Amino acid sequence: MSPSSNTNPAQAVAERKPALWVALHFPHLALEACIPRWEWQQHDQGSVILQQRVLAMSPMAHTAGIRTGMRRGGVQMLLPDASFFPCDSRKQQDLLQAAALALLQYTPSVALHGNAGIVLEVSSSLRLFGGIRRLRQRIRMTMHALGLSVSLACAPFSKAAALLALHAAECGKAACYCLSQRKLVTVLDQLPVHTLSQAQAYLDLLEGLACHQLQDLQKLPRAGLQRRCGAALLQELDQAYGREMTLHPWVVASEHFHSKRELAGRLERSDQLLPYMQALLTQLCSWLRLQQLALSQLRLRLHHERGRSAIAPSQLNIMLAEPSWQEAHLQLLVRERLQQLRLSGPVIALELEVTETAKRQLHSEDLFPQPGGKPEDHQRLLSLLVARLGEHQVLQAAPLADYRPEIANQWVSVLHKKSAQAYATASAAHAFLRPVWLLSQPLALTLRQHQPWYAGSVLTLISPAERIEAGWWSDGTQVRDYFIASHARHQLYWIYRERNVTQTDGDTIALSWFLHGIFG
Repeated sequence: MSPSSNTNPAQAVAERKPALWVALHFPHLALEACIPRWEWQQHDQGSVILQQRVLAMSPMAHTAGIRTGMRRGGVQMLLPDASFFPCDSRKQQDLLQAAALALLQYTPSVALHGNAGIVLEVSSSLRLFGGIRRLRQRIRMTMHALGLSVSLACAPFSKAAALLALHAAECGKAACYCLSQRKLVTVLDQLPVHTLSQAQAYLDLLEGLACHQLQDLQKLPRAGLQRRCGAALLQELDQAYGREMTLHPWVVASEHFHSKRELAGRLERSDQLLPYMQALLTQLCSWLRLQQLALSQLRLRLHHERGRSAIAPSQLNIMLAEPSWQEAHLQLLVRERLQQLRLSGPVIALELEVTETAKRQLHSEDLFPQPGGKPEDHQRLLSLLVARLGEHQVLQAAPLADYRPEIANQWVSVLHKKSAQAYATASAAHAFLRPVWLLSQPLALTLRQHQPWYAGSVLTLISPAERIEAGWWSDGTQVRDYFIASHARHQLYWIYRERNVTQTDGDTIALSWFLHGIFG
């Protein structure tokens, strides 16, 4: 009999690695679906979500005395400059889904909880991200980049973590942590009954029974409680204390990335779009890490006015010299492109779409790294130069297998992939010493005592002739003798003399010397 067959099932469960859940509750989700966190923190004059009555408000509006349930007139009496937004459940769910997709970079076990919460199981991710403290910091930074205020909680059970996060948000706390199962029972006992979602319909009954906290609810007879309040309340209570397992429908990322974010108002300057772009790029980089992909090309659409005065969306295609997945690098590229963009009208929405990806190349870290940085650093620099200067201002050599220098010396944008086979053929054909810098048009030289003259001095030939006779199959026939010439200032030039060409009537024309290239 194998050793595994003698294992007690209860012992196997006990020896299994304990789970650790992180719960997120978004106390201002209704507000931040309309106006992001960074907006109402910096420029808020009092923002209110109104649907006949006040449903949510910004901290400044709360300080001014605004409370849920108030009517519009009462709000304007206390805060005349208040901004009103309608309640949009679709925007809230879209933002909650975007937050869940951004959290998939930390663990594949992410699930939505209620209308304003997310839970994720992170026990297998602690070592990768350096422990629970660093992981909590990264999660909080990711949510802030999306424009969300969040209250965090950690507990061994998902339902317990969700209740602790909800209670922390109600108390105005940023976090609540309870990693020990023994301590968790004591902490849960002190929670108010209304934190249970299934208890909302029976709060008056429970108040009449003097059930103010979960420990009071635990003392009631289960049969009578189930008969009066239903089995769902007992089930939620057991899930919080770990007596029953909670099943979650996990969030799954799509195969293609496409995200749209509506703005809080009409923005007329490109620098005002940067925080919204950062939120979209945070989602994008999370998707890239999850799919193990790198970004090659990106399409950004800027939506303008709709209706009768509609303006067609502005489209911005961003190509990378080398596929990348680093968020800081992508933000730098997008910032450079947006600073050069002239808006055709106020922007009301941003739409981000990935048009081309590549498999992510994983590189091992060397024990003794070479000086000068990694190849990825060089490619990031090229992408930044392209974003700042333009695609056709940053070039790379792409020589062709041709003896004619004008044809062989080709330069293309760094965004174009050059042919390695053509490069090897051209390198083999050009065994002679030639300069990299060729003039766009050869410069005619003057002759003094039958010697070429340039920049106030005679050019002395210091190399044998390199004879080129090519292009007879096309209109660009060349019959030249190339030389390396030395100047009095010790500069080396590449000059040529066109050989005598016989015309059809028998006469010959002796052509002059030309300067074609300069050696570095």
